[in-house]
Amino acid sequence: MQVEWLVLFDIDGTLLNSGGSGRAATRLALEEVFGTPGAADTIAFAGKTDWQIALEALEPAGVSRAEIEARLHIYNEVVTRHLTAIIDQFPVRACPGTHALVDALKARGDVLLGLVTGNMTGLIPVKLRRAGFDPDDFRVGAFGSDGWERPMLPPLALKRAEALAGVSFPAERVVIIGDTPGDVACAQSIRARTLAVATGPFTTEQLRTCNPTYVFESLADTPSVLRAIFEDGARAV
Repeated sequence: MQVEWLVLFDIDGTLLNSGGSGRAATRLALEEVFGTPGAADTIAFAGKTDWQIALEALEPAGVSRAEIEARLHIYNEVVTRHLTAIIDQFPVRACPGTHALVDALKARGDVLLGLVTGNMTGLIPVKLRRAGFDPDDFRVGAFGSDGWERPMLPPLALKRAEALAGVSFPAERVVIIGDTPGDVACAQSIRARTLAVATGPFTTEQLRTCNPTYVFESLADTPSVLRAIFEDGARAV
């Protein structure tokens, strides 16, 4: 069966809750690589790329943008090492319904699964495995080491998906699933449809103000979520 749909997931707050492990690993890695955690304890992480988080944490502490970019590949390795070392100390869990939804999408032969996430590449398999997912199920994507702003990621993910699948995906057959206004907004860069889910720091009411295609309290109702992905119709709540 030919691939016809591209479904791209965010990770934190959407597929899983990392229980604070990501922030802890970020603080340790920033201090090791740049000599200071900067404002890592106080800035918001949700909806941002790890590259953007590093900029917001370190620039006020006097670390230049050029220095951050030059050390980004080292930072990726170090933050992955720290997360691997500490993640078992945190209550990481899959968000409601996500395993069933991923399994249902995998069972279809016409869907390419991928990621649009702010996580650095090394963090992704660590978090996914800890929450019981197989990283190999997500065959394509764009990541927090690809760009400092989240809208930079969907065009990269789409380009990579089309190269992998050997087909073009029309905008109405690309769905981005995320838990923040940033996830919804970034989809506009490729005019993708959006499914917002309130399993992160934002409520359904807050997410509705961003005008996603659909809004869900959680992904626990697999048939309703699948209808939202593959069918037109009224917005789901």
